[in-house]
Amino acid sequence: MQRRQFQIYAGTVVVPSTLLFTQVAQAQNLAGITDAEAGSGLKSALETGAIAAVKLLGAQGGFLDNPKVRIPLPGYLKDAAKLLKAMGRRKEIEELEVAINRAAESAVPLARDLLVNAVRNISVADAKRILLGGDTSVTQFFADKTRDPLGVKFLPVVKQATARVGLAQKYDQVAGKAAGFGLVKKEDATIDHYVTRKALDGLYFMIGEEERKIRRNPMGTGNALLGKVFGAMR
Repeated sequence: MQRRQFQIYAGTVVVPSTLLFTQVAQAQNLAGITDAEAGSGLKSALETGAIAAVKLLGAQGGFLDNPKVRIPLPGYLKDAAKLLKAMGRRKEIEELEVAINRAAESAVPLARDLLVNAVRNISVADAKRILLGGDTSVTQFFADKTRDPLGVKFLPVVKQATARVGLAQKYDQVAGKAAGFGLVKKEDATIDHYVTRKALDGLYFMIGEEERKIRRNPMGTGNALLGKVFGAMR
């Protein structure tokens, strides 16, 4: 067994840490990869994953039809929804559930440019955290770099979508009072803020899923560099 550790030079992002190989052929493949190729491979993987996640979630049904990221009614409102349904207001509740997910789907495409710019301007410190981190390192990177500006971009789109549902106003009234008693997070005191936060959570989750997919099957991307770099790491 042989070990190979790539370096991280200033201004260059490269593949990390100690990699364990069980076959000599794997070590030989990795030895043929330059630091520049490794750095480009990482950036390409992150950009590819981010764009794929935006495309998936920004389509109709991207949130609503995906149980992994579908946005539910927040906390205590689920119990209230049961009562409202029993009172013959099932349609309103269902409309609200659909509306909050459609709002997220409408907002997500706005994230593309910010995500891509975050990847292209990645720092050495960020690269270390991503490459040496665990399963959540990619999600954390994007969240740290883009959550605040994306929240600003998402909120007006979400607000426009939820305004069409009358029950959203009632949620805001009840949640606003509940927040004053500490029963609801302050950032969730309006339906718009709640949906914006959950939309971003779903986006970062799917970016992580796409990145893991690339690592499992780099050749499936059709990108020769990704195939070379991540294929040698397997």
